[in-house]
Amino acid sequence: MRSELVYSAGIKIANRFLLATVAIKAVRKLHINTTRTEDTANVVFVDVAAGRYTDVCMPELLPQAAIEPLIVDPFVVSAA
Repeated sequence: MRSELVYSAGIKIANRFLLATVAIKAVRKLHINTTRTEDTANVVFVDVAAGRYTDVCMPELLPQAAIEPLIVDPFVVSAA
């Protein structure tokens, strides 16, 4: 049953890693200690499939700083 919920939620959030992040954050916020965690996860997947929690987007990636090239001088011989 949960696989159907995950599939239907995956239609709304196609990136599975983003879906997992959204789901676990929502479960952490919505979970009540007297209930099963599995039930809370099911509710979250139903909510995502219904269109809630889908206003998330991938963060903008910043360009990586260039790494200085390693300069190796083959003519330098270490004195041993």
